[in-house]
Amino acid sequence: MDTLNIFLLDKHQFFREGVKQVLNTESSFRIIAGSDDYSVLQSTIDVYEVDVVLMDVHMFIENEQHIQNLIKATDTKFIVLCDNGEEAYVTNVIEAGINGYLLKNMDIYSFIDAIKFVSTGNDYIHYSASNHLVKAYRQLIKKEEEVTIPLHLFTKRECEVLQLLTDGQSNRKIAETMDISEKTVKNHVSSLFKKMKVNDRTQAVVTAIRNNWVTLRK
Repeated sequence: MDTLNIFLLDKHQFFREGVKQVLNTESSFRIIAGSDDYSVLQSTIDVYEVDVVLMDVHMFIENEQHIQNLIKATDTKFIVLCDNGEEAYVTNVIEAGINGYLLKNMDIYSFIDAIKFVSTGNDYIHYSASNHLVKAYRQLIKKEEEVTIPLHLFTKRECEVLQLLTDGQSNRKIAETMDISEKTVKNHVSSLFKKMKVNDRTQAVVTAIRNNWVTLRK
């Protein structure tokens, strides 16, 4: 993989320094700079050919329109960083065209893998935001349609996993709910992604909702 130029925007220096230490463990990452000043974003992108911008969600909200314009005008990928409890911002993130929605307390390896995934042109939405995506889709539904469980496409177990993904459950929680191992859950999820031709949980959930394969639970 080519070196990725990364720029970090967050108002808290302590957090920025921690993220830099984490990202510096990945040889393919080059941390251009970190800043608490949004006004330097445009010039930094222009001068250093930034591949990925990591940005605190509140900076995104404060500058949403300008960021939308940047997304349209550059090839730079934008990822917002959120705390637990800020999942409601995910609809703004998606509508603005942001490429990634990550939690600040994600484990290091998942965090690094998500950045790499986004850098290759994919979108990554942390599974914790699934419930908010479901609620947003529910508001768009004009009439209630009968759910058709897709047993003609997936196994019974895969259908159960797909429903629990839509409910926003993690692999560990799904394993507990279905009384199976977490490894088995991962195998079911991987099989679903392959059959559905999707790359992540969010795409799987959106596809399932659009096709009325799952129940939108309150």
